[in-house]
Amino acid sequence: MEINVRLFATLRQVAGWSSQPLEVPEGATLREALAALNTRYPHLNISTRTYYAAINQEYAAGDQVLRAGDELAIFPPVSGGAEAASPKRFQITDQPLSLDDVAQRVTRPDCGAIVTFAGVVRGATATGDGVRGTDFLNYEAYSEMAERMLASIGAEIQERWPKVLDVSILHRTGRLEIGEPSVVIAVATPHRGDGCFDACSYAIERLKAIVPIWKEENWSDGSVWVEGPRQPELMIDG
Repeated sequence: MEINVRLFATLRQVAGWSSQPLEVPEGATLREALAALNTRYPHLNISTRTYYAAINQEYAAGDQVLRAGDELAIFPPVSGGAEAASPKRFQITDQPLSLDDVAQRVTRPDCGAIVTFAGVVRGATATGDGVRGTDFLNYEAYSEMAERMLASIGAEIQERWPKVLDVSILHRTGRLEIGEPSVVIAVATPHRGDGCFDACSYAIERLKAIVPIWKEENWSDGSVWVEGPRQPELMIDG
């Protein structure tokens, strides 16, 4: 049977492609599909890399059984007309972001407190050799899955802080210059003491841990894809 494999960030760069079909036996597991991929594309070094896998935009375990037509995405640890009248609250976009926009998406008459956060591109990068000047960043995302994960973070927030009545998280992709926002978050509650500050902080930390978005640091003499800390619970065991 045939499945479709998608690669992102470092893996895509090494492979030289972003999407390819892969033939696997009927009833093959994710682990078996990864072994087949490693055999077909040995230069990817799948067996020695740290990576996550998702089937049809959901994180998957190694023993999950695949079906014909499934989309298998493999990626490294993670570092929207009518829509104008009702904008998405969780969105990956290549358009510039603003705090006014994300705040407007959660503005409602029963909320008197809105906390916002913006993560902006800074002009310096800490490396093992010290601090280097950054020229610009390039962000890439597995957009369909990323938006679902952002919405999941919103649901987690409302479960942890029941007085949070609305959440919006927007992340930008493509080339970003120094000082431009890469992510903006807004949390709305009836009063300022209803958890809005903690919820906003939780949102950015959770985003950096699980949402499939990567950044490429670009300097005058080169570039590198930045991979975040490993999340063992999401990794495929050997």
